[in-house]
Amino acid sequence: MMISTRGRYALRVMIDIATNQRDGYVPMKDVALRQGLSLKYLEQILPPLTKHGLLVGIQGKGGGYRLTREPKDYHMSEVLSLTEKDLAPVGCLKEGAPACERKGLCKTIAFWEGMDKVIKDYLESYTLADFL
Repeated sequence: MMISTRGRYALRVMIDIATNQRDGYVPMKDVALRQGLSLKYLEQILPPLTKHGLLVGIQGKGGGYRLTREPKDYHMSEVLSLTEKDLAPVGCLKEGAPACERKGLCKTIAFWEGMDKVIKDYLESYTLADFL
């Protein structure tokens, strides 16, 4: 498993907005400048975050993006689940994967299930507030 660039940048963007929103909206160009990202790339990262209710955005003067909840209410698993196809360590544990015909014979399934649990628990153990 390897977290994509999009996933890493989505976390950086969420932390940046949480850090800088105060009582208003954070302009996209300001996030891009602070994070060293192009506006074009940022325009690909923000829509899934707004579509799924993690951020709210408004256009025009004074516009930008802000969190919809308190930073403590965002787990890293929630952000990464929007950017990564799957965080499972092996294909047979991916969400919606067909049952593996070898599951009953597999000597390593307990290992992979344990690793999957460790990853999920770790991502659930961190919130945006931990990075502020």
